[in-house]
Amino acid sequence: MSLLVLGTASHAGKSSTVAAICRYLVNHGIAVAPFKSQNMSLNSSVTPEGGEIGIAQAMQAVAARIPPHTDMNPVLLKPKGDCISQVVLNGRPYKDVHIAEYYRETPELLARALESFYRLEQKYGCVIAEGAGGAAEINLYDRDIANTLLAASLRVPIILVADIERGGVFAQVCGTIWLLPEEIRPLVRGIIINKFRGDPAIFRPGVAKIEELTGVPVLGVVPFFTIPLPSEDSLSISDKKACGSAVRIAVIRLPRISNFTDFELLEQHASVEYVPPEESLDGFDCVILPGTKNTIEDLAVLNATGAGTRIRAARERGVPVIGICGGYQMLGTKLIDAGFESAAGEYEGLGLLAGVTRFSSYDKCTTRVRRRAGPVEPILSGMGEVEGYEIHMGVTEPGTDREAFEGDGRASEDGLVFGTYMHGLFQNPSAANALLSYLYRRKGLGFVPIPEETVDPYDALAAVFEENVDMEAIVAMLENP
Repeated sequence: MSLLVLGTASHAGKSSTVAAICRYLVNHGIAVAPFKSQNMSLNSSVTPEGGEIGIAQAMQAVAARIPPHTDMNPVLLKPKGDCISQVVLNGRPYKDVHIAEYYRETPELLARALESFYRLEQKYGCVIAEGAGGAAEINLYDRDIANTLLAASLRVPIILVADIERGGVFAQVCGTIWLLPEEIRPLVRGIIINKFRGDPAIFRPGVAKIEELTGVPVLGVVPFFTIPLPSEDSLSISDKKACGSAVRIAVIRLPRISNFTDFELLEQHASVEYVPPEESLDGFDCVILPGTKNTIEDLAVLNATGAGTRIRAARERGVPVIGICGGYQMLGTKLIDAGFESAAGEYEGLGLLAGVTRFSSYDKCTTRVRRRAGPVEPILSGMGEVEGYEIHMGVTEPGTDREAFEGDGRASEDGLVFGTYMHGLFQNPSAANALLSYLYRRKGLGFVPIPEETVDPYDALAAVFEENVDMEAIVAMLENP
């Protein structure tokens, strides 16, 4: 009783489709779990047992109303550059590998992924699996554990999702189906056209033509929607648009930026702009250094482009500077690597905080946390108790600065510079309100606080699909594979 959702390309909408199906099913009394055998993303989350998985699967677990688990994403690839990725296997760091070496492990990784899938299926009865990227990458068919090899192993019905917004939807759908291996093609039982803008009546002849050419029913045409869901990977950054608020927040777009979902609640209430390191910071009311997969390399980029100088100049102008995880490490005076995160050596930090970070092992801290912000005016003091998660290598010796949160982070004496290892900090409305109210107040503007209780986006997502997709046909696929 399971399905596999594949896409015609990356960013077609597979993750949101899986989330919508999960929420629809659980709302109709069917227990379900999400699954993605292999994910490549620097946006990740931490499960209750302390394992690391892709943020999309954590989001889909919320949609399914169950706790996230490492079985939902047994293989997570975190790119480090130069064709090298860290492999997170069953929630734990496995090793850094070159892509050529990684592919030699295909049989073992597929076996581990299938073990996870069947554990979920045994526990929940129904699993909605998600592929990765485009399903018809013909040069990868002998090693594609996220699409064709997984489909061949599971033999479950497949739904194909296509992105009409980017154009070429007929070639996307027909080309993907025709290029799939012969033993996989008959498993495609439905097509969803995603991100449609305009009058769907205009596309009805197109639906008929797709069905004529492929012999596969189009289950629905999903309109473009703006429901706030976490971004899965870096492709989403280019789609972001500042909301037009007079308050401007610069998030430094580090080359290896990770977990920029940290700022998506702020994006709804301020003009959050992802600023490349070489660009000016003039006119911004706040600067945020986000997380990164490689603190040392991205710090080198800041120095080489002059961004480090511009960040220090913003600090001198009284602009708040905030560091999250790797960004917090960069704010310190020194970073010492024994060769575990990057090349061994000592590296000068930005010097806005007194901390020293040491990378002395390959171990990674992955834990969920709840902490109270310190009584540090003018921002931290308004946050109260917040929750989030840590995902990082390295340990920071905090120095003489003020404590930002109980047991974590540090802040300058005037409270306008602070850093923390806590991802998800600004997903807490109290933390977002504390920062935004200060920034709005400085500009002489009124600010309406974000309510603590927000509308569940997954019910809204499920409603969009229920209105535009034949969900009963999807249930029938589950019951009669």
